[in-house]
Amino acid sequence: MVRFINFADALSAWFGKAFGWLIIMMSFGMGYEVLVRYMFNSPTPWAFDVSFIMYGALFMMGGAYTLSRGGHVRGDFVYRTWTPKTQATVELVLYFLFFFPGILALILAGWKYASRSWSYGEVSINSPAGIPIYRFKTIIVAAGILLFIQGIAQVCRCILCRREGYWREPEEDVMETEQLLARETNPNLTSVDKTPSVGPDGAAR
Repeated sequence: MVRFINFADALSAWFGKAFGWLIIMMSFGMGYEVLVRYMFNSPTPWAFDVSFIMYGALFMMGGAYTLSRGGHVRGDFVYRTWTPKTQATVELVLYFLFFFPGILALILAGWKYASRSWSYGEVSINSPAGIPIYRFKTIIVAAGILLFIQGIAQVCRCILCRREGYWREPEEDVMETEQLLARETNPNLTSVDKTPSVGPDGAAR
C-alpha cells in the first residue's frame, strides 16, 4: 500500500505541477489582451476562449494533486478535534459513499461528452476565432482517472492510519501562508490536515 501511495502522490504531483505552468501562460495572454484592448483599441478574438480553456485545464488536472496534499475543503472545525483513527474511519466511509461514485460518473459522462465532441470536431461558439475545444474536453476523462487513482491511494492512507494510529504524510511540498504560520505557532501540526500527528507510541510527531 505504501508503494501505491507514493506512486499516486508522485503521479498527481507531476500532472499538477506541469499544468500549473498554465497560470504563467494565462497571465501573459490576458496581459496582452488588456494591453491591445485598452491601449490600441484592438481586442483579440481568442482571449476569452484561451482564458477559460487554460483555467479549466488547470482546475481539472490539479484536482488529484490537491487531494493528495489534503487541500480540498472539509469541515476542519469539527474534523480537527477527532483522533487520527476517527478521521480515517469517517474518510474511509465517505470515499466509498460519495467520492468513488461521483468520480466514476465523471469519467463515464466525460467520456461520452468528449467522444461526441471529437466526432464532429467541436469548436468554441464564444468567439469568432472558432478555437477547437474537443481536445480540451478530453481533460474531463483524464482528470477523473487521476482523481480515481489518487482516491485509491487516500483509501490506503485511511487503512494504514486505522492500523497505525497516525497519518502518513505526503512528501513535503509547497505550503500556503496560513499553513506556514500555523506550523510556526505549533510545530506538531502537519502540513496536510493541520492536526497533531500522533505516532504509534502515542507521542505527538
